Amino acid sequence: MKTKTIRQAYELARERYAEIGIDTDKVLDKMDNFHLSLHCWQADDVVGFEPKAGALSGGIQTTGNYPGRARNINELRADILKALSLIPGTHRLNLHAIYGDFKGEAVDRDQITIEHFQSWIDWALANNIKLDFNSSSFSHPKSGDLSLSNPDNEIRRFWIEHTKRCRAIAEEIGKAQGDPCIMNLWVHDGSKDITVNRYLYRKLFKESLDEIFATKYENMKDCLESKTFGIGLESFTSGSLEFVVGYCVENKKIYTIDTGHYHPLEDAADKVSSMLLYVPELMLHVTRGVRWDSDHVTIMEDPTMNLCKEIVRADALDRVHFGLDYFDASINRLGAYVIGARAAQQSMLCALLEPIDTLRTHEDNGRGFQRLAMLEIEKSLPWSAVWDMYCLRSGVPVGEAYIPVIEQYETEVTSKR
Repeated sequence: MKTKTIRQAYELARERYAEIGIDTDKVLDKMDNFHLSLHCWQADDVVGFEPKAGALSGGIQTTGNYPGRARNINELRADILKALSLIPGTHRLNLHAIYGDFKGEAVDRDQITIEHFQSWIDWALANNIKLDFNSSSFSHPKSGDLSLSNPDNEIRRFWIEHTKRCRAIAEEIGKAQGDPCIMNLWVHDGSKDITVNRYLYRKLFKESLDEIFATKYENMKDCLESKTFGIGLESFTSGSLEFVVGYCVENKKIYTIDTGHYHPLEDAADKVSSMLLYVPELMLHVTRGVRWDSDHVTIMEDPTMNLCKEIVRADALDRVHFGLDYFDASINRLGAYVIGARAAQQSMLCALLEPIDTLRTHEDNGRGFQRLAMLEIEKSLPWSAVWDMYCLRSGVPVGEAYIPVIEQYETEVTSKR
């Protein structure tokens, strides 16, 4: 698409939005301050870099075997940088603990230190990227069905130590980058079939969390994530919605909304306003739920659009951290990165272009017809012309122009792995 055409279309869009009270130039400035936290695990199917990494376990599963998976830390970093070059704006990178720079050394998870992530810090600083972090309780000989909920004290102590070390690593990352590192804690703990010890497991989980969070840090922020169930753990989950919400509210922790961790008919967007009344901030892991599978590539669909609109309507952009969380191995992995990231940004752009002041005035005055009419009209407004301008001024491909770039990268790089 020619630059002149993009600019002409934007000028028309700017005029149209001005008619309903929206300054598109200011919206583009806001988009510059909207930073995604990209998930490192899309590029390698959640394998990580432990020397004896095995098959996924602990309630999660990757499907597909598309060629070109990143096999080491250098390939992963190259893929991430390539993806970022096709996504407008500046963004963060979300690391799991299994992605340490172990240099072939066997380092068990209760022994990891900041040393194993120093090269990530150096790389991120060199590339203007901020880092976030996650503990990793899955795909380990001691994972089993229970980690922080395990009645076996030796196993539980192992995972407590692992998580404590993850928090200490997150603190050092935050200190080095001059911005808090968001540390997410999710465990797969559950049961495939009926259990009669639910209270015990959740009591142990709470005790583990209390010990883990006892140390206070200044350069990292704690998040806790719930889940409905895991694959192979369908009948019971220790970290259920009720448990995690209760814990976050009581202890003022950030609640993580993973959009794939609820019943298929639930609207995660509706949780934003409720949770923000009781917790300091929210972390989002945005994915696309299909049936009961939660890890399809994010697209511009109602759940994601509604989530972004609810954040804007609640004036909560400064209290919500926006991360992505999907791992599709059935298509080009770099393409999955770019599709999902751009879809999330497009959804947020549409939310920022909503004539919220007009809509609130209609609602405050009982003008339901006018409110509904404007909500429908905004769907056909020229938001895509504003998006194209955002890509143009960010120096990334506009429209479908990123597709041949990814195809070329596949031909020259990933197909040779």
